[in-house]
Amino acid sequence: MTHDTLDPVTAIRNIGPSQAETLARAGIHSAHALRDLGAHEAYRRILKTGTRPHFIMYYVLHMALQGRPWNNCQGAEKDALRVRFDALKAEEVKAGNDPELEKSLNAIGTGLRR
Repeated sequence: MTHDTLDPVTAIRNIGPSQAETLARAGIHSAHALRDLGAHEAYRRILKTGTRPHFIMYYVLHMALQGRPWNNCQGAEKDALRVRFDALKAEEVKAGNDPELEKSLNAIGTGLRR
């Protein structure tokens, strides 16, 4: 694997087709872009698409960017990531980026807020 700007996000261990689609909806199309953003900011972008928050997706991004197995996150490290995840969700709701609201609005045909 190279760090070429053309490598797809799936070039990163643990990033499969489904998560690649989620990242693409967030405007993240390359492994280089994902590495530059980092897991936390990439996940913030994912939330802004209206994707429902999911802690496992959050920590899988962290493990993937460290080249670690997705299920290697345990103990104090996992607890610390949970605190950051919960804080990120709260920040986005406070900023008016409530993924649950976005999902509901999109379901009734209003589309995502911009």
